[in-house]
Amino acid sequence: MKGIACFDMDMTLLNHADFKIPESATRAIKRLRDRYYIVIATGRDMDSKFSEGLTELVNPDAIIHLNGTKITVGDTLIYEHLMKKELVERLLHFSEGKEFAVGITTGTEDYYMNPEFVRVHDMRRWGQSDRNFKDPWKLLAMDVRTMTYIGREDGTELLENAFPELKFPLFSSREGADIIELEASKAEGLKRLCQYYDIPISHTVAFGDSMNDYEILKLAGIGVAMGNGIEQIKQVADYVTTAIDQDGVWNACEALRLF
Repeated sequence: MKGIACFDMDMTLLNHADFKIPESATRAIKRLRDRYYIVIATGRDMDSKFSEGLTELVNPDAIIHLNGTKITVGDTLIYEHLMKKELVERLLHFSEGKEFAVGITTGTEDYYMNPEFVRVHDMRRWGQSDRNFKDPWKLLAMDVRTMTYIGREDGTELLENAFPELKFPLFSSREGADIIELEASKAEGLKRLCQYYDIPISHTVAFGDSMNDYEILKLAGIGVAMGNGIEQIKQVADYVTTAIDQDGVWNACEALRLF
């Protein structure tokens, strides 16, 4: 019976230092294919412009997008969950005029309240910002699965207090967070793929580095934290490997005898 091997994208497979997947990780995935379905489990929408070309680098069997609120197997959508319009509206109203940005990127367009904070973030991280900002209130007429917070870490506390129905797992950079309904997670996405492929959870392995990987690392048969991951992730993982730029994926696969 095949198992499922799940990989977070950013700073687990994709190194932000050069925006490449380490050759050793690509080699590891190739060797895993005989024994595992390869799954990307990410906070990204892998169909957005900022993920263009990344899917092809991994060639996964399935993708858990947007922290479990969208799941595709090949080109087939097998699950999606949308935020209620009134929740999106409350988030936008609350964020208006605050010192952080809240919104989404979909396709080639960006819908953010307070977009200036996204520009500042982009310039600090990548030295450029080529966003195509649109009116964030148009989100009320669009399908929204999750949202994104860009700003200082302390800003998430304001949102947590105002929106107890949501969680705000920080990026590993701690300069932003996903905005997710409490019941949504990569772990729930993994459960759905296990049902789809008829595979027990015990036959799964998950790799991750940031707080939106917390639940899936706890759930999977084997949870692997990257050496560059945050401390909370390392505490719940079954195995802590080396950092992304130190062949972390490959080293974990060898140490755990996944090949």
